Amino acid sequence: MSEIDNLISQRKQKLEELRKLGVDPYPYRFSTTHAISQIREKYGRLKAEEKTAETVSLAGRIMSLRKMGKASFAHIKDETGKLQVYIREDVLGERNYQMFRRFDIGDFIGVTGKVFSTKTGELSIHAEDLILLAKSLRPLPEKWHGLKDIETRYRQRYLDLVVNEQVKSVFLTRSLIIKAIRKFLDKSGFLEVETPMMQSIVGGAAAKPFVTFHQALGIELYLRISPELFLKRLVVGGLEKVYEVNRNFRNEGVSTRHNPEFTMLEVYQAYSDYNGMMDLCEKIILFIAREVLGREELVYQKSKISLGRIPWQRFSLYDLLKKHTGLDFATIRGLSEMRKAADRLNVKYEKDSPSSKVLDHIFEAYVQKNLIQPTFVLDYPTGFSPLAKAKKDNPGLVERFELFIGGEELANAYSELNDPIEQRKRMETQVRERETSEGKETKVDEDYLRALEYGMPPCGGLGLGVDRLVMVFTNSNSIRDVILFPQMREETE
Repeated sequence: MSEIDNLISQRKQKLEELRKLGVDPYPYRFSTTHAISQIREKYGRLKAEEKTAETVSLAGRIMSLRKMGKASFAHIKDETGKLQVYIREDVLGERNYQMFRRFDIGDFIGVTGKVFSTKTGELSIHAEDLILLAKSLRPLPEKWHGLKDIETRYRQRYLDLVVNEQVKSVFLTRSLIIKAIRKFLDKSGFLEVETPMMQSIVGGAAAKPFVTFHQALGIELYLRISPELFLKRLVVGGLEKVYEVNRNFRNEGVSTRHNPEFTMLEVYQAYSDYNGMMDLCEKIILFIAREVLGREELVYQKSKISLGRIPWQRFSLYDLLKKHTGLDFATIRGLSEMRKAADRLNVKYEKDSPSSKVLDHIFEAYVQKNLIQPTFVLDYPTGFSPLAKAKKDNPGLVERFELFIGGEELANAYSELNDPIEQRKRMETQVRERETSEGKETKVDEDYLRALEYGMPPCGGLGLGVDRLVMVFTNSNSIRDVILFPQMREETE
């Protein structure tokens, strides 16, 4: 029997002994009067050996135990903090103390008693009554070894949260960031909406979807790769400022920057364009920094980043590529020439990669790592952005930007194409290219084109990657560090 199996066996034995004592090891509820943080706030100034008259009830998980004959100590932890518990047999009574002797680290307990400060000044609760709320049959890990246990941390996030305070802090920050996003947009007159997560036609981005089948309708459906086309339908319908904090799904690779299921903010505003979206993007992220961090500066991967220097720097895509590679990509035409450029720069790419993907690889290898301070990269090739409006003075480019902070791509935005005839041409070209590369029949979204034919006003659209934003704000190394339950390969024995 392994050590862990032996420990589990011992705890199961204690479980049976507790039941024989008439203890229900999994009762239904326990009423508390305070959270631990409230006790610390209220009584944190008690002098050594001073005791309160108030009786309080707390609940939490046992994180440490010192059993010493007729008097013992424990520390319990709830969501808000940790507190010492002092347990005496002459106060609890023999039966209840025998019950306590069968408690283990990891058990959830409820404790009622008076708050006091020990001789050494440690705030504690003198237990007058104890109740077992849940018996833990598996021991908590005694130590956490960082990268050595990285797979276990992601698979067993519940353990990660128990033993690693920094992890809990990351996810509390994530929640605050999402609340701040909603607060800013709601105050700015945007309407939060919900759009379908199952779609009959793949649209809104170039990505491989997850496929499912609806039995009752007898049709194949796709988990959405983007809500874009549905949100723009709402702009057609007269909802001029809309947003969705949405879950998207892309059947592609897993890495430190990619998870098949991820969270995006998408915003659409009538009568705006990509310049308006740049201003909005600056305001949203700066508001989040002030609201959540209380400052305009942060540190990401050892780089100090200043968000308060508005406006953020703006460069064209081709200018940045020329600066960092020495090649003029404005003159490169077609997939063959793009691959030759990548080969010349020793940039690897997949054999079936389209020109846009090859260019992405080149950009990542030579440019992206240098974009530490907030930077808008502007004006992408028209063929790479079928939903964006062409520039007036250069129809070979579209009004599109991507935002980079700390070398991470955080946002993507367009002046949205609202010419239904041009949009049809671009969609039909995109469909032909997909059918050629994937060997599978795809469709133009006829209903979206019909919506455009009713008229969509000038419109700016912004997509902001929430997971990556949380990475930057919490100085996290991987997207898996900011997603509670990231997708993992099947666990092996």
